[in-house]
Amino acid sequence: MERVKFTAMKDGDREDYTLLDHHERAFAAETGTRLLAAMEQLDESLSGYQVTRLGHSLQTATRAWLAGADTDWVVAALLHDIGDIYAPYNHDEYAATILKPFVREQVTWTVEKHGDFQKIYYAHHVGANPHARDRYRDHPYFDDCAEFCEAWDQSSFDPDYPVLPLDFFRPLVDEVFARKAYDPAVLRPGERVPLSDAGVAAARAGA
Repeated sequence: MERVKFTAMKDGDREDYTLLDHHERAFAAETGTRLLAAMEQLDESLSGYQVTRLGHSLQTATRAWLAGADTDWVVAALLHDIGDIYAPYNHDEYAATILKPFVREQVTWTVEKHGDFQKIYYAHHVGANPHARDRYRDHPYFDDCAEFCEAWDQSSFDPDYPVLPLDFFRPLVDEVFARKAYDPAVLRPGERVPLSDAGVAAARAGA
């Protein structure tokens, strides 16, 4: 493989950095593939639940898909806990950082904060604050995160729920991570898109 000439970045020239840009773009184009491979490792994380973390993620994404959610929401539902592997104490921020350049601001914020919002369901049992989400009460995306957790996340630990396979979501993941990073037309700051769409849900149910 062709390599740069420098051993210290400050000594690189245009030819070196053009070469690196070419390689980095090719590598970035495979981000979706690497993320889906990483998802399989979620089967090895966090024992004790009735489903694996991968099963939980697939169930969350399946619920989003069947609710008629758009691509951003479905991919976020699939990847929202991917940080459990490498960042167990801030898994929500980890997942949000991965998604941030490629999905709506609304979706990134929801994923980033969902850990605090989930505490409403369990924190009082373990001596923590179940109202951690209240600090965001005035945020425009508060209701979106609350709905994400209530409708999809907290309810997706059911071993009898029929989930769509990981490969079903592959085209959606590839679509999201093929987008131009930080494209304003994708990020759409301040815009809210409903989590569910009854018309789309009906069409998907009949497909």
